[in-house]
Amino acid sequence: MKYARLTKEQFDEMHQEFINFLATQSITAEEWKEIKKTKPEVAEKELDVFSDLIWEGVLNKVEYLEHFSPNQMFLFHITAATINLIAVKVDSQEIDITSKTGYNWLRNNLMDDAVTIYTSTKAMSDDRNKDIFALIRQGANITKGDLYRYFEEVVQE
Repeated sequence: MKYARLTKEQFDEMHQEFINFLATQSITAEEWKEIKKTKPEVAEKELDVFSDLIWEGVLNKVEYLEHFSPNQMFLFHITAATINLIAVKVDSQEIDITSKTGYNWLRNNLMDDAVTIYTSTKAMSDDRNKDIFALIRQGANITKGDLYRYFEEVVQE
C-alpha cells in the first residue's frame, strides 16, 4: 500500500465508486461477499488498491495545503516541480492563531514585531504525490489557496 487505507466513513461515502471498481475486475456483489468471508486477505488487498487509487486521484489535483499550529501557519503551493512555502510564526505564547481571537489578532497585526513571515522553495522529489501525502499525514489540509495567495501578496509588498 502506497498511502493509507480509507476510513470506514470514506468507504461509505465512496460506496458506488467501490462497486464500480469491483465491476472493472468482474467481481459481483455476491462474489465480493464470498471473498470477504473465505479470502479476507484478498478482500484486504482490494480495499488497499482501491484506497491507493482514490488517493492518487485526489493527490494529482492538489495545488495548495495549509497546516496550522497554535503559533505557526504553513501555507504550501504545490507546482509540478516545487513545493513553495509561506510560513507565519507568532512569537507570543498568549496568541493562539488556531482560535478565532488569535487569528483575528494576526490579521490585524501582521507587521507586529512578534510576527515573522518567511518563504522557502523546495524541489519536488521524483514522487510528487508521496511528498504531498507526507504533508497531509503531518496535519496539512487541502485548500483552494486563498490564504496562500493573500500572504503571497503580503510578502511581495
